[in-house]
Amino acid sequence: MSDLLARHRAVMPDWLALNYDRPIEIVSGKGSRVTDSEGNTYLDFFVGILTNMIGYDVEEVRQAVERQLATGIVHTSTVYLLRGQVELAEKIARLSGIDNAKVFFTNSGTEANETALLLATYARRSDQVLAMRQSYHGRSFGAIGVTSNRSWKNNSYSPLNVHFLHGADRHLPQFARLSDHDYIKVCTEDLRHVLATATGGDVAALIAEPIQGVGGFTMAPDGLFAAYKDVLDEYGALFISDEVQTGWGRTGQSFFGIQSHGVTPDMMTFAKGLGNGFAVGGVVARGDLMDSLHAVGLSTFGGNPISMAAANATLDYVLDHDLQANAARTGSFLIAGLKEAARRLPVVGDVRGKGLMFAVELVDPATGEPAPALAATVMEETRKRGLLAGKGGLYGNVIRMAPPLTLTEAEAKEGLGILTDSLEATNEAAK
Repeated sequence: MSDLLARHRAVMPDWLALNYDRPIEIVSGKGSRVTDSEGNTYLDFFVGILTNMIGYDVEEVRQAVERQLATGIVHTSTVYLLRGQVELAEKIARLSGIDNAKVFFTNSGTEANETALLLATYARRSDQVLAMRQSYHGRSFGAIGVTSNRSWKNNSYSPLNVHFLHGADRHLPQFARLSDHDYIKVCTEDLRHVLATATGGDVAALIAEPIQGVGGFTMAPDGLFAAYKDVLDEYGALFISDEVQTGWGRTGQSFFGIQSHGVTPDMMTFAKGLGNGFAVGGVVARGDLMDSLHAVGLSTFGGNPISMAAANATLDYVLDHDLQANAARTGSFLIAGLKEAARRLPVVGDVRGKGLMFAVELVDPATGEPAPALAATVMEETRKRGLLAGKGGLYGNVIRMAPPLTLTEAEAKEGLGILTDSLEATNEAAK
């Protein structure tokens, strides 16, 4: 393992993050568990950053991919008809709730967000875009422009004129004591003020994550984005919901995260879990928006036959097994258990989440300030006990978790035990 790490560091960029003091190489997986090259097995509560959505070695997905491989057609590109692409687009358009929806496939969430921003700025003939504080929308030039987290921004240059809104920052002193109703009111009035003072009025769109992924699973209270959209509609501005992490029933409350706000966006972007590990992303949007571009377009690898086979099988599996309901059930158990444990653990500043998308925020027990070092300790403690988690948050002090939607009740109980033990050990070490 040390040899592989040395080789990695010799040829990979220094900014390519690796988890753990001793990074691991995952070599096999089954269900909700993975095994590393040293034979250690882990319950995976982060699944390749929310990407192996229904677990590892799923027979239905494997068989679908093998059937496509057997045809000898691994790739043709979008200049030819792709049956699997059309079939998947039909399903997504129907599930989206967007009127006359059309779908364009990409390779990743970053590409999907770039496409949505192109559609919005072209339709509105404006480079002005609104985004949320603490947001993350990808690593490309335009996507970084609408990302509001200094840890992920290399420069301030952007092809877009961006203004950032409140909505997922209830921890700030001016908002901490407000009810959901009052917070929504304050944020909506701030939106109106931004439109009146910082823009030329012709805003292209607001892009927002219903639950902020890299932001540490912070989220706006349900209903905020409906209030925002009422204001946006007055100006003709569009609304893009970034569902790269919240789509396909993960939140338990709704199939797409934005649906918890009682609003249908003009566009939704998606990626990660849809392919259950195979590269797929895309945009589903109103047909008039999708058709509006005048230049010729294609996607060399977007909608690849192998990825489409995997994505169709994955989406069918989610629907056939009602995994949204499973996410609600097992997620509620885990979140409730973590909140109960947090009452006796001063290092836990907050437990939050929806369904199988939940997080624990670590703080200095003496001051209540963000404690990234304690989050790193929790990561090591969970790995030591056989569970993989992720880390994020504006200050790097949040443990974020998103187990497979197929997580069983027994696995949820096991995971809760490991997390509780790890938090207790961290709390004891912080005394």
